[in-house]
Amino acid sequence: MDKDTIKILVVDDEEGILDVTEGYFQRKGYEVYTAGNGAEALEIINQVKIGCIFTDINMPVMDGLELAERVRQIESTLPVVVMTGYPSLENSIQTLKNGVVDYLIKPVNLEQMELTLKRILRERELFVENLILKEEVERKERLQRLNKELLQRVEEVNTLNRVMEDFAATDSSYGIFNKVVDLGVEELKADKVFFHIYSEQDASLVLVAKSSSEFQNDEILSKYDQDITDQAKAYIIDSLETDKNPCLVADSKNNAALGDPIRSLMVVPLKIRDKIFGVASAFIFQEDRFFSEKDIYYMNFITQKAASAIENIALYENIYENLFSTLYAFVTALEVRDLYTQRHSTRVAKYAHMIAAEMGCSEEELDVINFAGSLHDIGKIGIRDDILLKPGRLTDEEYEKIKEHPVIGADIISKLGLWDREMEIIRHHHERYDGKGYPDGLKGEQIPKLARIMAVADCYDAMASDRAYRKKMDKNDALETIKRNSGTQFDPKAVDAFMRIAHQDLPDDF
Repeated sequence: MDKDTIKILVVDDEEGILDVTEGYFQRKGYEVYTAGNGAEALEIINQVKIGCIFTDINMPVMDGLELAERVRQIESTLPVVVMTGYPSLENSIQTLKNGVVDYLIKPVNLEQMELTLKRILRERELFVENLILKEEVERKERLQRLNKELLQRVEEVNTLNRVMEDFAATDSSYGIFNKVVDLGVEELKADKVFFHIYSEQDASLVLVAKSSSEFQNDEILSKYDQDITDQAKAYIIDSLETDKNPCLVADSKNNAALGDPIRSLMVVPLKIRDKIFGVASAFIFQEDRFFSEKDIYYMNFITQKAASAIENIALYENIYENLFSTLYAFVTALEVRDLYTQRHSTRVAKYAHMIAAEMGCSEEELDVINFAGSLHDIGKIGIRDDILLKPGRLTDEEYEKIKEHPVIGADIISKLGLWDREMEIIRHHHERYDGKGYPDGLKGEQIPKLARIMAVADCYDAMASDRAYRKKMDKNDALETIKRNSGTQFDPKAVDAFMRIAHQDLPDDF
């Protein structure tokens, strides 16, 4: 410590001692403050950062021992040295109690006093450094603990987000069941996970999904290859019937019902509206491994999200089916109005599906075109009967009204917000490959591929069916017309696919 920065406070009721001490230490380069009693000393301490205090014991107003105690309360690291001409055992003990760091006997040798000061200041500096170091170590340890806790929380949040994303991306009930067992293995590190549908009526379990575990003990897995053992199944059923907690965890050390080789078993009901719909069961076969509270938390979260996903899918499928039934009722009503086009939409959907399959379309595309085919003429519900059912040739103005039906149909579908691709097909199934179609005059591959396929199927069935203004064409003539318009009205690829299936799959009579 640089002595130029050290401030000394000398407290004594004898002015001679104060003068001598002040002069000596000032010559040595210290900054010295003096006080005649403890009260005066406290005023100085409150105003100046003192480095060390030398004080007499017996003084008026406030003695040295009381001053030492007050200093200890204000700044515990500030060293106090007591000086007295009347040493006693009682005073010595009292000074130790008050935190005094040294005890000098008067008359005090000034050089000895300086040596004491230097020693005390060195010790204080080391003490402060140790305190700082200790605080730094404690702070570092605290930060490490907080960082570890934060990382665990981040990992936990990431896990929960991953679980939610996985279920959000699953679009079928069986996909959800499989996701439960996959997440059970992944997050719980279980050796085997099953998902059963549970029947409260007859207290039975029906296996619907199980994990493809990588656990290597063939002897153990052979017992759990198709399903869990009857003993474990009975235990699960019993736990569902008797234990109303969110889940139950047991291990072979405290529950003989599990039996060897099961080391730990977790049973988690999947509840929908407070009724047990199914149950996830996770098994550990390896010794010295057991499910933890964190595993319980994760599996509960997994089953809760699975339950929500199942409810959402059931609701969506119900809404989807209801909407489709309503729309198809419109088509049926439309076909009842026009006997000549009865079942036209069903046949067009069938032909379009066949062409798309021949062209190698995906399962999703096949579903889309089948749906769009069934509803492709729904827009005709907005066309007046005197135009739609007119037995003779339409006027130009009437034909323009008929041409509005793709837009009307697409608008009906778009309002539902569920079938964007189907809406495009309905809107563009009367576009022509050469750009002369309607309603938007799209050309070539500007026209959606499935709409190009639909155009072929729709036109073929229109020619091969009786209409109000003409009789149906012969099948071969209709096929020849389709072929002749390849590259102008129709997409050549769609025509080629249609021709490959036409003779073997299309009926000769309608």
